[in-house]
Amino acid sequence: MSCLRTTGHSLKLGLAALSFAASLPVAAQSCFWSHIGDHQVRYDASGVWNPNSYRDLVIGLTIAQVGGALWEGSETRFGKTMWQGIDSEIISDVSAQVGKYIFTRVRPSSQNNPCLWFKGDHNYSFPSGEAAVAAGLVTPYVIEYASEYPLAYGLLLIPLYVGAGRIKNQSHWQTDVIAGWAVGGLSGWYAHSRDVPILIQLLPHGFAIGMAKQF
Repeated sequence: MSCLRTTGHSLKLGLAALSFAASLPVAAQSCFWSHIGDHQVRYDASGVWNPNSYRDLVIGLTIAQVGGALWEGSETRFGKTMWQGIDSEIISDVSAQVGKYIFTRVRPSSQNNPCLWFKGDHNYSFPSGEAAVAAGLVTPYVIEYASEYPLAYGLLLIPLYVGAGRIKNQSHWQTDVIAGWAVGGLSGWYAHSRDVPILIQLLPHGFAIGMAKQF
């Protein structure tokens, strides 16, 4: 029962992040904010802007994070942060997907009009799910380590890169990416604030110990 309450609470936090992000489309109903902040950029999917480039980066880091978490467990500082990172990515992704179905904003690749909200069908521009996941991935590490190791702030370049790529690919408007960062950042903050990571509560105790100690 406690696990169900925990999962429900995390989803509520994700929805709270979406509520924060939703302030953008509310202001955009008059198109004032969208005409100022959102514009279609020249399409570019070459080189570093190839979607496979930033997707492979995030996938690689996610695989490394999962492998490290399983090996380290949650009883060390680094291991706990990795488990928090996994929680954060999941919350970010689920929250962003919910937002896409709520707001159904038209992508810039479909029409050069940032004011097209609540159009249904397959219009899933807001918020950017990939920007949310990238921000969710790095936020727990930045919160945990940046005060001691300022180089950890460099991790923020990852969601910046992913967000810029989504804009360059005409997959999202600028406010979509900003909202995605907000969702990921709030998800990461929540995951880091927990003494026990959500997945550690749901999984058998062996995962908390980690493979390193078991073998």
